[in-house]
Amino acid sequence: MSSFLPGFALSLTLILAIGAQNAFVLRQGLRQAHVFWVCMTCALSDAVLIAAGVAGFGGLAEHLPWFEPLMRYGGAAFLIWYGAQNALSAWRGGAALAVAGGDGAGLGATILTLLALTWLNPHVYLDTVVLLGSISAQYPDRLAFGAGAVLASFCFFFSLGFGARLLGPLFANPRSWQVLDAVIALTMWAIALRLLLM
Repeated sequence: MSSFLPGFALSLTLILAIGAQNAFVLRQGLRQAHVFWVCMTCALSDAVLIAAGVAGFGGLAEHLPWFEPLMRYGGAAFLIWYGAQNALSAWRGGAALAVAGGDGAGLGATILTLLALTWLNPHVYLDTVVLLGSISAQYPDRLAFGAGAVLASFCFFFSLGFGARLLGPLFANPRSWQVLDAVIALTMWAIALRLLLM
């Protein structure tokens, strides 16, 4: 427990901040579209990255100098495009107002978008592989620390995805969807700008 609880707490604090992945999970949860698979994909992706960090792969980027710029610019390009899609949806309004009906995107397209939001984001690697990996070395049981971090990820994503439906009455209003789409677009662009200015 002396390693498990710190792993859980640190992982939870790292993923609480609103980002591309969290915004996508929230949006899918509000639409009640593929929520289980979206949450599972996020949690399993985090589990793989956390396991890599705890196993000591944090130094990989040091040996592959091309890896970080590739992820940074590729991630920024994708976030700019994805932000533009949300901005367009916010501008048009009314295009995505049925909370329970989904947005028409199939499971495959949804998961591919989510995987891009997750794996093309260099901050995900910094938080999970590098930061959690290096901090895990300070604890007597790295495996327990990693297990706590993974459990926190599962708890967070499933709570966010399935808890979003509680906001359903708010998002029955077309204006709420426009505001959400605008906020998501601005969030994506802000993250992309931060990546480009790193």
